Amino acid sequence: MEFSRRQLLVMGAGSALGLALSRRASAQTTRRRACILLYMEGGPSHIDTWDPKPGSATGGPFKAVSTTVDGIQISEHLPQLSARMKDLAIIRSVTSREGNHDRARYLMHTGHSPQGGVDHPSLGALVAQLHGTNELPGYVSIAGPGEDAGILGAAWAPFPVRNPLKGVKNLRPPENVDQKRFTSRLALWRGMQDRFISRHQGVVALGQKAVTEQAIAMMQSRRSDVFDVMQEPEVTRLRYGETPFQSGCLLARRLVEAGVPFVEVTLRGWDTHKDNFATVERLSTELDRGMTSLLDDLKARGLLGSTLVVCMGDFGRTPKINDNGGRDHHPRASSVVLAGAGIRSGQVIGSTDDDGDQVTSRPVTVSDLFRTVDGIVGLNADEVRTAPSGRPINTVDGGTRIQELIG
Repeated sequence: MEFSRRQLLVMGAGSALGLALSRRASAQTTRRRACILLYMEGGPSHIDTWDPKPGSATGGPFKAVSTTVDGIQISEHLPQLSARMKDLAIIRSVTSREGNHDRARYLMHTGHSPQGGVDHPSLGALVAQLHGTNELPGYVSIAGPGEDAGILGAAWAPFPVRNPLKGVKNLRPPENVDQKRFTSRLALWRGMQDRFISRHQGVVALGQKAVTEQAIAMMQSRRSDVFDVMQEPEVTRLRYGETPFQSGCLLARRLVEAGVPFVEVTLRGWDTHKDNFATVERLSTELDRGMTSLLDDLKARGLLGSTLVVCMGDFGRTPKINDNGGRDHHPRASSVVLAGAGIRSGQVIGSTDDDGDQVTSRPVTVSDLFRTVDGIVGLNADEVRTAPSGRPINTVDGGTRIQELIG
């Protein structure tokens, strides 16, 4: 089974029993909502997707098309999503100061800018700890690495599925090992592991045990077939599309339906310093088909009301088109799109100027966004955790809920 090495190295890990009890207690006391994060790695051009500027000198060659909500237009290369605008809420005024990819990705996954000596948990890890079950991972990352669990420990780190079309390797015990022998091997391993931990106590050993126990639970679960998108009818697979991202959207629906509370699907390639328009057209077409099929499926299966779908990336891109026909990093303004989970949809929140350079109304910080999302999925944005160093870590630093989304 494919677990990333960093899952075994992140700080902190509890026992399997303690983790299970924590999950059950959380599930009993908290309203359960799932979250699917569609992450546009590299930073998509807001001007060429969700916040078009037709007729401006830097607006580019793309046309803006009307949506099913009067007065709202988006890129011509998102036609299926434009037809579902009543299900979407576009925030066009997200702003930050992080223009470096690594720092921006950390910010957009944790709600915090990187700080020396602090390893903040990702949103996915927090949701996994709150709503996770024993049989399946609480946080699955498809076609991308996701973001570590930080101080929460290895048990809540993302479970990676690199290519959803190829499934998950080693998910079943070897065919030549019967159940009795497998059980005997497990008992031997657990005994050796416990003796090792007693002599070499530390977070790495505890993390290794927690992650391996999670893998064993998956191997023995009847629901592990959920990772096999080939079980879907061919007509469904073709409707989503066959790229890793599009198939990842299909897998995300399967996972949420099976009870996984947080799924991230990555679409790479948005760092368009050159050849911006051809690249954005191709990626937009891929996003349009995959995200639309996901929303339609969630709605048809009665899951959209309990599933928050978020589409965002590292940052926006400059209005200025550089000499290579590209747009550069632009954290001052970007767009985030949300759907589902009972939010107020069919609206645009905030705006940028005629060039898409500056936020001109209703600025939304990343802390505002995370405080709002946390509340929707059942997290307490004001909860304070303690790092191993003793330093208090806020779930969200400041910020104000976006009332236009939640009423």
